[in-house]
Amino acid sequence: MAQSLQIVVCAGIVPDPLQTLEPITGPGGPNLKNEMALPAVLDPWAASALYEAANLAAKNPGSKVWLVSLGPKAKLQQVMMTIAQKVVFELVPVDGPIGGFTDAHATAAVLADAIDVIPGLEKAKLLLFGGWESATRGAGVTLQLIGERLGITDQFQGVDQIEVRDDGSFEVLERVEGGRHQVSVCAGAPAVFGWATGNLPEPRNNPQMGMANMRTLMPALQKAKPAALHSNGLRYASVSLPKQQRSTRVIKDMTPDQIAAELVEWMGTE
Repeated sequence: MAQSLQIVVCAGIVPDPLQTLEPITGPGGPNLKNEMALPAVLDPWAASALYEAANLAAKNPGSKVWLVSLGPKAKLQQVMMTIAQKVVFELVPVDGPIGGFTDAHATAAVLADAIDVIPGLEKAKLLLFGGWESATRGAGVTLQLIGERLGITDQFQGVDQIEVRDDGSFEVLERVEGGRHQVSVCAGAPAVFGWATGNLPEPRNNPQMGMANMRTLMPALQKAKPAALHSNGLRYASVSLPKQQRSTRVIKDMTPDQIAAELVEWMGTE
């Protein structure tokens, strides 16, 4: 039997992954060169969480999806113009800095505070979605910290599938080692789900849906509260691009065993 769900998706915006991101050291510490000038997209892992949330809500009449996102208002508006055409959601924007070197604890505190004051949200029914990983620094703990701040202890990471049962419980598929999935059963909300890639493709653009979403998106962006992220003493000694090394030799008549042995020896010295 279908039941109404309340789903909050935490999704950050990041520079387009196709761009080259060069780390630099600025007055406030490590940063990315020309980050604010680069085109932005919704974090790919968080986007999967949003699509899964919208699909789950569509299967359960009366459900609602909120999208909580932290970033400069101009960047948020740019990204939401595209995302609004794909799924139905209500935006909860937070006007603040973005970057690959922000402190996860500070980010979690700001997002948890924003979720805590969402009008009409019942914490006992809350399903908190987000990306298991991230296209920025990928601290891997932000979503967990948000859940802890909201008092949610049932948490699942690396989720690829959720099935809602008639009694309100959830069957969850989480990624584990060896390309396998762990099957868990959660008694019900509240719970935190860190999504991997899920099973859904990116939805097609729907201009009519976009126009309907924009009626609430623009007022929400205008009312976005500013937030400052504190470093909490976090410091980076240095940042740099990964080194690229290529050494090619052309040798004839080597056996597969000899090639394998040489590769193993080379990997052992790296």
